[in-house]
Amino acid sequence: MPDVKHFDPEAVLDSVEELFWRRGASTTGVQDIVSATGVNRSSLYATFGGKRELYVAALRRYADRRSGPVFRRLAEDDRGLPAIADFFRALIGVRCAGEHARWGCMVTNAHAGAENDDPDVRAVLHDHHDRLRAAMGAALERARAAGELRPGVVPATSADVLSLLAYGVNVRSRAGATPQALGDTVTAVLDSLANRPEEIR
Repeated sequence: MPDVKHFDPEAVLDSVEELFWRRGASTTGVQDIVSATGVNRSSLYATFGGKRELYVAALRRYADRRSGPVFRRLAEDDRGLPAIADFFRALIGVRCAGEHARWGCMVTNAHAGAENDDPDVRAVLHDHHDRLRAAMGAALERARAAGELRPGVVPATSADVLSLLAYGVNVRSRAGATPQALGDTVTAVLDSLANRPEEIR
């Protein structure tokens, strides 16, 4: 097996991220990581530390590389509620089809796992949630300015609701919920916020 000088740490993290994402932290052992990466234990420990450190690095990598760009696009989108609708359409699409279908979201999975007791894991989860909520809030503020929201809708509160809805989509998709069922739920929530629901479909 390659030693610490003869493997690409970024490629190892790619493999480890997918392994933890698919299987979870508690059911993934060090031997599973060795088998998936082809790197021996001593080299893994010398480069990354133990399983805990590898998991935290993989979780942070997922949040930054997979979630981060999506949140930025939503926060910068000028369309308001249609931007949020597109966010959820894309989320449902990637959760229910393609290479990572039914894996859920690695961050959402961590919220539900025993690993969330770790302070470093919890810090990643809190930061991820803050970024998601801020992106939803930015889109809702644009919707409010454009007159898209019903009277009495508070963007900050609705951003919390939509963030929790995103986590719900991630969890239910893992359990086999259909795209139609998930989409109907999202539509109902967005309709409850919209002045003119037909304009966001």
